[in-house]
Amino acid sequence: MARELLARNLGLWISVCFLLLVRVHFGTCFYLPGVAPEDFHKGDLLRVKVNKLSSTKTQLPYSYYSLPYCHPDHIVDSAENLGEVLRGDRIENSPYVFKMREPQMCNVVCRLTLDEKSAKEFKEKIDDEYRVNMILDNLPLVVPLRRPDHESSLVYLHGFLVGLKGQYAGNKDEKHFVHNHLTFIVKYHKDPVTETSRIVGFEVKPFSVKHGYEGEWDNDTRLTTCDPHAKRLVSGSELPQEVEDKKEIIFTYDVEFQESNLKWASRWDSYLLMADDQIHWFSIVNSLMIVLFLSGMVAMIMLRTLYRDISKYNQLETQEEAQEESGWKLVHGDVFRSPSNSDLLCVYVGTGVQFFGMILVTMIFAALGFLSPSNRGGLMTAMLLLWVLMGLGGGYSSGRLYKMFKGPEWKKIALKTAFMFPAIAFSIFFVLNALIWGQRSSGAVPFGTMFALVFLWFGISVPLVFLGGHFGYKKPLAEDPVKTNKIARQIPDQPWYMNSVFSVLIGGILPFGAVFIELFFILTSIWLHQFYYIFGFLFIVFIILIVTCAEITIVLCYFQLCSEDYHWWWRSYLTSGSSALYLFLYAAFYFFTKLEITKPVSGVLYFGYMLLLSYGFFVVTGTIGFYSCFWFIKLIYSSVKID
Repeated sequence: MARELLARNLGLWISVCFLLLVRVHFGTCFYLPGVAPEDFHKGDLLRVKVNKLSSTKTQLPYSYYSLPYCHPDHIVDSAENLGEVLRGDRIENSPYVFKMREPQMCNVVCRLTLDEKSAKEFKEKIDDEYRVNMILDNLPLVVPLRRPDHESSLVYLHGFLVGLKGQYAGNKDEKHFVHNHLTFIVKYHKDPVTETSRIVGFEVKPFSVKHGYEGEWDNDTRLTTCDPHAKRLVSGSELPQEVEDKKEIIFTYDVEFQESNLKWASRWDSYLLMADDQIHWFSIVNSLMIVLFLSGMVAMIMLRTLYRDISKYNQLETQEEAQEESGWKLVHGDVFRSPSNSDLLCVYVGTGVQFFGMILVTMIFAALGFLSPSNRGGLMTAMLLLWVLMGLGGGYSSGRLYKMFKGPEWKKIALKTAFMFPAIAFSIFFVLNALIWGQRSSGAVPFGTMFALVFLWFGISVPLVFLGGHFGYKKPLAEDPVKTNKIARQIPDQPWYMNSVFSVLIGGILPFGAVFIELFFILTSIWLHQFYYIFGFLFIVFIILIVTCAEITIVLCYFQLCSEDYHWWWRSYLTSGSSALYLFLYAAFYFFTKLEITKPVSGVLYFGYMLLLSYGFFVVTGTIGFYSCFWFIKLIYSSVKID
């Protein structure tokens, strides 16, 4: 009765916490953009929003208004979901306001005179190649560029550069020039029946122009470098606007409207167009070759070696014959003996199940199109919520395994499962966030969001882990196929190639080899700020990773048992889990060959986040290998007659 009451109270507490979280946090700031189209009549106001300044060289985002750009009378923050805040997005209103299908020429936004501080800030952002990000009707601003290898195809770069560095003709001194004139191109699809339009594209051509004017500056001053009355446009041939102390900068913009045949439902296709799909197919074929090789080895073991062994063992009749047995059957009395540090193994297996459930459900939703890039931050928000909810499975798995090891205190294991990985991850995240905060970057997670993360952890995840641990520990266990001897058998000396370290390191190569090509695109999307929307490919690669981890662990586990070494519990986890080591080494290789990060803080951020990613990869692949080996051992030992 007490147990039922405990379970009921836990379930009630979880429900209340979850509803409060949804009401308090997401009720005011959760936003699902891009789901319903918005129709605009001619003359309707189009309000451009500004997002963060981003750089692939520093990986430190900054608020748009951290630079002395023109700003509206009142700066208003837009609603942001949890994922957007964690990504460093800071979406605010801007002074750029258009009217639908009404072109504008040389609109003056503002005029300002730089001081020493603001000139230095502009120069620093230009040196670090920061890009300005804007949004119109949930479409990100892009700069279209023609690919040098395919003149007919375009690539889209997120945002435009703050400015450029260059030299005047005949002068060797390098100068900084700011992009102060923007030519916006708004593409729209017109409905011939209703005469309404939907926005299907938002592009920009940035220019650096030293604007000129006659007389004193006032609200009616006409520029000599671009004039809507004289139909004079900025062409890029004008003198650029230099960034220096006491320099005057005039910010202007044009707006062009282009009708397009592209429909609203397909407006993201050009952003997400995959020009290198052959590489992804090559990645899958490469992974399938690894799977076929391992499948052949497993088939040989299961259908030939094991069949022969089991037949031979089952035909043994006399005690003398039984004493002469050798190989994997010889350790039947020790194969289910509890390993050393069994508590820690239970915690890691439970954490791996929690991670695996989160990744699997996320992959399915993403492959079905529910987590489109149009829903900014949706992927990260979904992963966080799924991680919390999958605590139920994590607690159940650790509790059940702990009972198999005949442990008496399931609450202690549930507590460790609920706290170990999140505590490590949160500690690393807190240190990295402090570094970001020290750089005054908008990527620093604010206190309110930090509190929401802690609430998700303590308010929902921890109770769910305990609830899962309770049910996992109380559920009856099936008997082991063989009985465990009271006295442990001595393990004979092993050949060098069966050394545990060597075997574990070899086991991680093939799972990593199955995913490393796709890993390149994932790292590129994260650190070079590109769209990643090939979840169909990624889901196939994930399935291949599962099969590869399972098969390599089974093969090496069989060889280990044939060498009369029954310490397979940790070895099975570490065999496939060691692929995380190769992932981290590849991340280091990617850092030095593909990225241009120079600041020490940015380097620490990169390796800190990649360490977290590798740690998560370790617990997932390790858990897959462990359960595969566990299933294999139960299968083969339940197939032989043990006297």
